[in-house]
Amino acid sequence: MSELSLPAKAYLLACDPGGGRLRDRQRVSLLVRAAALTDLVRRGRIADEDGKAVIVDERGTGDLVLDDVLAEVAGDRRSWRSWVRRGARDTLQSLETQLDAAGTIELKVSRALGLFTVRRPVVLDGGAVARLRGAVDYAVRGTTEVSEVDAADAALAALVAAVELRTVVSRRDRRRHRARVAELEERAGAAVPALRKVFRELRAARAAAVSNASNHGGG
Repeated sequence: MSELSLPAKAYLLACDPGGGRLRDRQRVSLLVRAAALTDLVRRGRIADEDGKAVIVDERGTGDLVLDDVLAEVAGDRRSWRSWVRRGARDTLQSLETQLDAAGTIELKVSRALGLFTVRRPVVLDGGAVARLRGAVDYAVRGTTEVSEVDAADAALAALVAAVELRTVVSRRDRRRHRARVAELEERAGAAVPALRKVFRELRAARAAAVSNASNHGGG
């Protein structure tokens, strides 16, 4: 398998090892979008300026998903939070198409009840996912200084922790290693705290919707 982009790595970590559908596509779309922004920061294409993402270098990266996001940022000036939200679903679908074409996943698309499109990814290299999980585990629980953790691994760990991907970074580990996770986030750049805020807003909105439905159902 060729070198994967940061959003591709984040996506593979979110996949069900058994080949089931993504349990929370909205969460994964935000994760992938923030990972793309973070990857562009790491590649020196965009940077933070007063809380907004700005172009530093407009040259393409050679990765279609990253270059699409780069073109978006080049055409507008927005906060990191806005960029994490904006176009997240489209970025997720573009990444899935890219990974399917590259033979990294087999994307099985079907219709549920004749109405809803179901996209079920089957990861074709379980060993690659195991290595990614090991890298994240080392970044979060390792004994070396955070500054010595590989930069891409640090960013990946910060991203999956920000969206509380518990199959990769457990709640217990997030709490036990809170200070270390914060250091990883600081290394990763401005897209990660923006992702964490957006995800918490999403989680709060879902909780409110469930509460309202329960109250109305109870009469």
